[in-house]
Amino acid sequence: MGVHTTTPLSPEDPPEIGGFELLARIGQGGMGQVYLGESPGGEQAAVKVIKPSLVDSETRMRFAQEIEVLKTVWGNRVAAFLDADPEAEPPWLATEYVEGADLRRHVDAYGPLPAVLVASLGATLAEALTLVHKQGLLHRDLKPANVLLGPNGPKIIDFGLAVFAESGSSLTAPNTVVGTPMCMAPEQANGVKPLTEAVDAYALGAVLLFALTGRYPYQAANVHVLFHMVTDPDTSPDLVGVPTELSPILASMLAHEAKDRPSLPSVVKEFRAVIEAQGLKVAQARRRLTALTAAHPTPGTGAPAQAVQAPAPGAADATTVLPPAPAGSSPAPAVVPPPGPAPDKSPGYTPTLKDVPAVAAAPADTPGPVPDPTSASAPRASRRSLQARRTAKQLREVYAAKAPF
Repeated sequence: MGVHTTTPLSPEDPPEIGGFELLARIGQGGMGQVYLGESPGGEQAAVKVIKPSLVDSETRMRFAQEIEVLKTVWGNRVAAFLDADPEAEPPWLATEYVEGADLRRHVDAYGPLPAVLVASLGATLAEALTLVHKQGLLHRDLKPANVLLGPNGPKIIDFGLAVFAESGSSLTAPNTVVGTPMCMAPEQANGVKPLTEAVDAYALGAVLLFALTGRYPYQAANVHVLFHMVTDPDTSPDLVGVPTELSPILASMLAHEAKDRPSLPSVVKEFRAVIEAQGLKVAQARRRLTALTAAHPTPGTGAPAQAVQAPAPGAADATTVLPPAPAGSSPAPAVVPPPGPAPDKSPGYTPTLKDVPAVAAAPADTPGPVPDPTSASAPRASRRSLQARRTAKQLREVYAAKAPF
């Protein structure tokens, strides 16, 4: 889907969906529209709605499967499921709204993160995925665009490709390869089933390598070449520029064989050791990570960061659905999108630990005059909560978002 600056509701947009008052458009994709919504109690949500023209029995079934998976996923580092109705006209899904740019856009705009903060990110996400795995699920499509750098720390989004680890259930057709090539484990690229927790360990290693260097383990202009590199046991991932303290753990997470990758609980311990070797407590490192990302404006704007849900079409980490690979060959994609433009990077920016503020000041926000909500002529916006009005005001000016449709 494309990346769009968030706009006010159009005349064609409904005023509410499933009890959520719609405040603004925050993303649009090939299969639907995403809105910023507010519950009757003032809870903000990302409300995803399937286009009526695309609603058929198969779409409803797939959407219902995604909802059932999301209902089972929980944890402090996972964007929470709120409500949904796959049988509605049109079908809709509401999830937690997370304020914060995604990791891909942040690194593209501001450069790689300092090593100790990458270790903090790794420990946080590894612990989050461990909890997901305890629920019998795999993510299967972890990538920088699916990591939101929120005000209270990073959160994982987009479990639309998740499957139950121990069952034969799947959200995709048989004999297909689904995922993001740059972050895809070799066995996943080869179409091996069932997949194991090791695929998420590999993907996390790729995400952290990107956070540290701005590169993926394997990169190629041609997706066929890329898949050959990923699946070739004799082609090692590119770890050039990785600091000595992080090189062993990332190399093990990106091991070609699933059995050679570490468990995620052991990954947490290793990253914790890296943080403590720098004289920091884990909680301190996380606060510094949050402070650094909160201090930067949304990539491409001069305003505070806002939620970004998924990559632009053709972006390097776009999800790809591929047919199974014939014996002795690399899988070929059904569609190979051209690379999309990346935000400008700050020239010469190389972050270090001293660049990380200990405390991030909240951006000043002075709302304008608030109309009397009891007046018969008061606009609809006046009946929203103060926070909702503030957020909607910011979004209309600066927000660029994406959705996992």
